[in-house]
Amino acid sequence: MIKTATSKHNDRTIMASRFKAECLAILDQVEQLKMSVTVTKHGRPIARVVPLEDSEYPQSMMGSVRLVAEDDEAYYRTGEAWDAETRPA
Repeated sequence: MIKTATSKHNDRTIMASRFKAECLAILDQVEQLKMSVTVTKHGRPIARVVPLEDSEYPQSMMGSVRLVAEDDEAYYRTGEAWDAETRPA
């Protein structure tokens, strides 16, 4: 567990430089321990990372992304003929 100064119950304070270096581990702690983290810059609070309530986000992301094209050509084709496509080989 990352050691930080505690400002109040279940809230921790961390310098921005340390937050940057340990961001992913801190986010894991916020989620797992349901704690919040206040990020400071030059001793001044600038941001707070708080856990989301379970009701704020879906448990499953299944179905959240929709396919908009069936094949790569639909993504990259402009509909215009290129010189390479019209010139004889």
